Amino acid sequence: MLSKVTLNNTDLAVSQFCYGTNMLGTALDQGKTNEILNCFVELGGNLLDGARMYGDWVPDAPSGASERAIGAWLKTRNRDDVVIITKGCGMDLRKGDWQPRVTPEDLATDLSQSLDHLQIDTIDLYFLHSDNPGVPVEPMIDALLEHQAAGRIRHFAASNWSAARIAEANAYAASLGQTGFAASETFWGLAVPNVEAAMQQGYVHYYEGEYEELHATGLPILAYGAQSGGYFTKLANGTVNDMLKARYDNPTNKARFAAAQALAEKHGVSINEVVLAYLACQPNQTIPIFGGSSPEQVRDSVKAATLNLDAAELAQLRAG
Repeated sequence: MLSKVTLNNTDLAVSQFCYGTNMLGTALDQGKTNEILNCFVELGGNLLDGARMYGDWVPDAPSGASERAIGAWLKTRNRDDVVIITKGCGMDLRKGDWQPRVTPEDLATDLSQSLDHLQIDTIDLYFLHSDNPGVPVEPMIDALLEHQAAGRIRHFAASNWSAARIAEANAYAASLGQTGFAASETFWGLAVPNVEAAMQQGYVHYYEGEYEELHATGLPILAYGAQSGGYFTKLANGTVNDMLKARYDNPTNKARFAAAQALAEKHGVSINEVVLAYLACQPNQTIPIFGGSSPEQVRDSVKAATLNLDAAELAQLRAG
């Protein structure tokens, strides 16, 4: 079972793992969506990570398919029992022009659509999905604070923003006597990416070497890519595809794979459990965002919450 923790900088009581919803409403229909989300809740989960753009990569799917699927499921639940994350100001996948959309106007449009898709009045934790360093932080923080004051969002945060830009934005919010970004949703898993290939696949700002200092100040990290696409499990099974090879095949990960295998054998658990526990057992507040296309996969991943890795074992994994 997943226990609850209070997310730093907020009043949100959230499960120690978060379920990522990018496949809902497209690869997973409403029936499968309901089964998976019901299973997650039964296991103590209450934190769902979504985005305005999730599902928009499927041309014949309705706009915001993932949020719509979550909204339909929420109608069967007590809304107050679920903590909803969604994200806006991401690229417009239907246009496919790859242009940044980080303006107060884009924020207002995406937030309004997300509230409509989810069929709720307030989003618990709203993330800016991407950044445009050419846009000053001040108008974005001002706009987020206005939406917060209006009750459309409870707290706000940043995804795929550099550590330096987050610090800049939070310093501005503090100058107003306000709390800025409450968390960072950051690309982080045990597998270290090959930077160029990862960027080509849309993965930017990997945690290691950039976010440690900010994290240590108390800013929570919600780690996306927490299972590294299943790289280590697939490496053990000999099923790594070309995309994962390009993103993760390197000497560091060969060493980390050996360390993960050793700890899995030591504790009598799966490699997937070791990979997720590596994040969940970090000394600073970290919540892994995991994926799963069936209740069985959700149950398997949630088992990692009972695996306690000590500081020496974390160091062993990182060193490889």
